[in-house]
Amino acid sequence: MIIHNKTVIIAGLAVAVTIASVTATSAGTHREYVNLKVLPKDVSSKTLQHIMIDEFEDGLGVGCGFCHAEQKGSHKLDYVSDAKPEKQIARNMMRMTLKLNARYFQVRRPGLGDPGLAVTCSTCHQGKPRPGE
Repeated sequence: MIIHNKTVIIAGLAVAVTIASVTATSAGTHREYVNLKVLPKDVSSKTLQHIMIDEFEDGLGVGCGFCHAEQKGSHKLDYVSDAKPEKQIARNMMRMTLKLNARYFQVRRPGLGDPGLAVTCSTCHQGKPRPGE
């Protein structure tokens, strides 16, 4: 009888852990971003952070507010807004970088933030907001 009770308890705990892990995995680990024009719609948080921090912040020496406008009446950034022209310029630069890597360096299916890219933001910007400054 003691062995049967232990088996039931262990089986019950295993089911509870499995249900909890499946629920945690499917409940919001993927965030959907709005107004992405160049980046994939299903970009992961980790990849997006890598691109924004390692590529843009480090490559251009700027913060988020360089491209992203502030919300009206607040100092919080409005990541969806296209109010700042720098955001469209950044999109054009992303497209240019991807085309250069595909056309001249034969990178198959280049993606922003990929380690195999020959041309990145830093190639020209070298830590400055405008190349050649």
